[in-house]
Amino acid sequence: MTRSDSSLSGLRRQIQELTRRYHSATQRENDFTPGVTPLWVSGAVLDDDDRVALVEAALDLRIAAGTASRTFEREFARLFGVRKAHLTNSGSSANLLALSAFTSPQLEDLRLRPGDEVITVAAGFPTTVNPIIHNNLVPVFVDVELATYNTTPQRVADAIGPRTRAIMLAHSLGNPFAVEEVAALADEHDLFLIEDNCDAVGSTYQGRITGSFGDAATVSFYPAHHLTMGEGGCVVTDNLALARIIESMRDWGRDCWCEPGEDNRCFKRFDHQIGTLPHGYDHKYIFSHLGYNLKSTDLQAALGLSQLGKLEPFGAARRRNWRRLREALDGVPGLLLPEPTPGSDPSWFGFVITVLRDAAYTRKGLISFLEDRRISTRRFFGGNLVRHPAYQDRTYRVAEPLTNSDIITEHTFWVGVYPALTDEMIDYVADSIREYSIKSS
Repeated sequence: MTRSDSSLSGLRRQIQELTRRYHSATQRENDFTPGVTPLWVSGAVLDDDDRVALVEAALDLRIAAGTASRTFEREFARLFGVRKAHLTNSGSSANLLALSAFTSPQLEDLRLRPGDEVITVAAGFPTTVNPIIHNNLVPVFVDVELATYNTTPQRVADAIGPRTRAIMLAHSLGNPFAVEEVAALADEHDLFLIEDNCDAVGSTYQGRITGSFGDAATVSFYPAHHLTMGEGGCVVTDNLALARIIESMRDWGRDCWCEPGEDNRCFKRFDHQIGTLPHGYDHKYIFSHLGYNLKSTDLQAALGLSQLGKLEPFGAARRRNWRRLREALDGVPGLLLPEPTPGSDPSWFGFVITVLRDAAYTRKGLISFLEDRRISTRRFFGGNLVRHPAYQDRTYRVAEPLTNSDIITEHTFWVGVYPALTDEMIDYVADSIREYSIKSS
């Protein structure tokens, strides 16, 4: 090591130490004042290691995808027990890439074609559904069960028609759907299965991590989620051919698989004959798919690597907070409380509540009461999506009456269980719900 290298290493250690000191100085006492301190439904939980990871990446000026991104992808794929993970700039982009990959001409007769159907649920987040429409496919909407807020294998089976080619479902608020049975159903009918695992990282079904059952699965690293990169997402798959298509579509649609700054990994950069291009056309500029630049950066990946080691304690905190709320609210009049899907161990994203139609009070009244007490609430995403203006002039099929989806639209909301919430905060939420419900009954 030269004197210059030694000096830089010393400076780096000083910066790391100063960064930790700065982080410590910015932290406030975790004082909670009921009715004054806002209780958010979600949020990133960041420590000094996270801050140092970001600073380290910034010192190296790793402003594009690079070493940290590739390392994260390997580690994340290992978490799911699959061969490939591809980082993206958001969970929504991950959903778009995951579904679009199945339309690739490289899948030949297996590819999804315009007019093919994809079974999904009406009660959920729009970016589970939007990729279906953007690819000129037809969403087939099924209803969900109340309490679990997931659909069932039987509902999916009943929705299968002659043009059904795929299933794309989310694990609702961290609660797994019966994914093993749905995967078996997909195999039986030669359907693709895509798991939207954005709300459920760390959840398991029948002892196996969600996101590992389907042909592909997606994750979001938005600050609200189990792990964060600020923005970001990921597609995981065990299918190497599918992974190559996902990578192409994510990276401008190019046929080349060299990393940025790398040339001629195939050793025949100027010796390809593809399409009607002249022989020897530069492989870096041959495009085999309609794609975009949907990559993330090493700054994001560096934060993701720091967060990845915290997944287990984060999940434990979510489970603990959910269980504390569930026990505290048991027996409160007028409420339908959530239930885990049988055989699952959810890493909960939120605590969902439905105000029963025969309750002496309304969802609106309860939410207003909670919000006045600085307890944030959220609706169950879009409720019944087919009732939104964005879907009024779209082609879709409704496989069954969306009765429960409509109940969710009118009567359902959720509150937070994310790791920053303390026992005192959770008890305040539960006491407030109990107080309003009992007084109004």
